Amino acid sequence: MASQKVYIDPLTRIEGHLSIEMDVQDGKVVDAKCRGDMYRGYESILQGRNPVDAQQIVMRICGVCPVSHGQASSRCLDDAFGIKPTKNGRILRNLILGSNFLQSHILHFYHLAALDFVDITAILKYKGSDDALLRLKDWVNNEIKVKKGRVDEISTAGPFLPRYEGENFYIKDLDTNIDAIAGYVKALEIREKTHRMVALFGGRAPHPIAMVPGGVTTEITSARVKEFKKYLKEVEKFINETYINHVIAVAKAFPEYFKLGKYDNFLSYGVFDKDEDRKSFMFEQGVITAGKLEKFDSSKIREQIKYARYKSGSNLHPLKGETVADPEKSGAYSWVKAPRYDDKPMEVGVLARTLVAYLSGNKDVKAEVDSLLKVFNAELPAANSVLGRHAARALESKLIAKAIHKWLDDLDSDEKTRNSYVIPESGEGEGLIEAPRGALGHWIVVKDHKIANYQAIVPTTWFCSPRDDKGVRGPVEQALIGTPVSDPKNPIEAARVVRSFDPCLACAIHVVEGDKEIGKFRLI
Repeated sequence: MASQKVYIDPLTRIEGHLSIEMDVQDGKVVDAKCRGDMYRGYESILQGRNPVDAQQIVMRICGVCPVSHGQASSRCLDDAFGIKPTKNGRILRNLILGSNFLQSHILHFYHLAALDFVDITAILKYKGSDDALLRLKDWVNNEIKVKKGRVDEISTAGPFLPRYEGENFYIKDLDTNIDAIAGYVKALEIREKTHRMVALFGGRAPHPIAMVPGGVTTEITSARVKEFKKYLKEVEKFINETYINHVIAVAKAFPEYFKLGKYDNFLSYGVFDKDEDRKSFMFEQGVITAGKLEKFDSSKIREQIKYARYKSGSNLHPLKGETVADPEKSGAYSWVKAPRYDDKPMEVGVLARTLVAYLSGNKDVKAEVDSLLKVFNAELPAANSVLGRHAARALESKLIAKAIHKWLDDLDSDEKTRNSYVIPESGEGEGLIEAPRGALGHWIVVKDHKIANYQAIVPTTWFCSPRDDKGVRGPVEQALIGTPVSDPKNPIEAARVVRSFDPCLACAIHVVEGDKEIGKFRLI
């Protein structure tokens, strides 16, 4: 049987502009292309500027990931300036980033991915007067009509509809759906609390201004710590009593997704430093290929561009990287480059962090993973899947919330929160960190006290990459192979696979220039 072209263009409920082209044969994906559809150019914007401008500018790459970009840039400048953060500076960076991780994971599950599984129309059958559902009505600005204590109507103009339609696409159980919808609403409040946690030590959220080379500018006060703990208590309760249970409910309703969305290579830069020299981490640094854990070496990172819309040199380390747009390039199909580690594509993100930590002997991670695998009566290979990514985010959230308590206790209000610095005439810097979505690296070259080159390789560049110079698919492209598509007009199965990676295309691609039509798209 001849293959059929199936497009998701654009993929909704992600950050940025992404489209997927698939060849479907006998009801399964046999080939796929992952397309980043716009151009940015931050690398050019930064050239010639004062190096300390970098962390404030790069946070504008994305409103979802500004904390990660700000910290990667601050680390990059630490390295170029030859300084380290103070102990308080390190801990404050952990607190700011950890709070953002909690916000991002909750956002991804409830407000981006869960609607692939939860039946929002179930509220039409609801006859109670649950306050959460009534507030849901207010949040969507009267698109959901509530009359006499029950949901009476959902307007197709609301944010939830239209949607993929199919007989077995969503959870059947009414109570599970209603509980998850209430969780969706509660998650909005919880995310506000995590933003407040970021702002308490970061100065504001998003785009916290307190992160600088050498640490953080925020003053540590008992009032700030007390308020932070108040928010943390509520967030942690939601994670442990609601978030994890909803992930389990989705996994039990769709167990086949433990077998879909698999990939083989994993990379983690390590995150949440335990020391100022960045030698040990809460979640370890490492690389997994062919099931074996290897030591990470940043010199093995390269970017390839055969199928990306750039005419700069290919297979360059980011310190030598170039970003020269070529929108008419023959054969190219994405504005995302193709990063490779030791010439291999790598999945980065929460699943990579979890597996690297697990194989590194991290006792806390191993205990949580093994406990959840027992709930599903599954072995570790099942974690490498769509549901494995969702479960790993929930477990990571639990572990981060727990770790934040200790970080708060380790703060010393009598010690300084940052070290001073002098901008060198010349130098190079590398800032590696984990964003919620995975491995994030910033690289800088300083000449004449100014930025001569600046490059960023973000998580989505890794996993949404196009084919590389050898024609090898990127991780999302490969993970789609074998995915069933029951209805080519409603390819929800493929959308679930891609969303499980949590793409952030605003980071991986770019902002278009000029007032011109980019293209016409059909929303699904």
